[in-house]
Amino acid sequence: MARFVVRRILSALALLFAVSVVVFGIFEIIPAYNPARAIAGRNASPTTVEEVSRKFGFDKPIYTQYLNTMKLIFTGQVIDYQDDLNVVDQFRERFGATLSLVIPAGLLWLVTAIVLGSISALKAGRLVDQGLMVLAIVGVSVPVFLLAFLLLYLLAFKTTIFPNTGYVGITVSPIQWAYHLILPWFSIAVLSVGFYSRILRSNLLDNINQDYVRTARAKGLPARQVFVRHVLRNSLMPIVTIFGLDFATLLGGAALVVETVFNIPGVGQYEAQAIGNLDVPPILVGSMLTAFFVVVFGALADLLYALLDPRVRLS
Repeated sequence: MARFVVRRILSALALLFAVSVVVFGIFEIIPAYNPARAIAGRNASPTTVEEVSRKFGFDKPIYTQYLNTMKLIFTGQVIDYQDDLNVVDQFRERFGATLSLVIPAGLLWLVTAIVLGSISALKAGRLVDQGLMVLAIVGVSVPVFLLAFLLLYLLAFKTTIFPNTGYVGITVSPIQWAYHLILPWFSIAVLSVGFYSRILRSNLLDNINQDYVRTARAKGLPARQVFVRHVLRNSLMPIVTIFGLDFATLLGGAALVVETVFNIPGVGQYEAQAIGNLDVPPILVGSMLTAFFVVVFGALADLLYALLDPRVRLS
């Protein structure tokens, strides 16, 4: 197991390096415009542009530019020159709101998908299974922004059951924190619940008639124990990998639509504002942040995969 962990850590570091090179190239090498001018902002003075060029090393070789850029990002020295703010500090301040949105939503869609997928597989072909699969298809088909707007209109503006927008920190009031985030949690979870439950149902039906399941039944193990310890455990393996990647992208700002609709001051809303203003520094840092989370959570998913299936450690 230790050798497997070391291999996965080394491969994650190599992948993170490769992604950082790609992000650096997209923002600072490939564009036909002056990268110093883009980072400094549309209304920047020649002095500011010169300062940015010197800070990032745009007058030096490519490898020096790359090293300077990564140093500025990972030491928290990237400045948003349009607003004169430290970009990394802005991400750090907003990260708590994004965690409050993403962690409960992730747990909600994962647990719900496991329950619904298991029921569908156990009731395969019956009315319950067909009904759940129809709901899953509907959930997958509805765009997140449309669902968010509908929930906001029907349950916040039309009936005022929930607050229309805003965010309250959990340290201020746990009840108000959850009350303001119920609709955003549901908006994020619905799409993933439908997708995950369909995948899990298919995996369960593939595994439920395997030889090792028949052997477990022949040994006289209770049906519930056979299902949970053998069928469900093996069927969850692909879900673990997908969940790790989806969760990472949400942490990196992929929840920007929901954060923008519900006015949640998180990382996604900050990136959306930066994209709208063509503000390069937050987009650059956000891209690296997303890549970092995807690589890290992908590696963690591999480790969890290995714990669920010891055969993976040999690969």
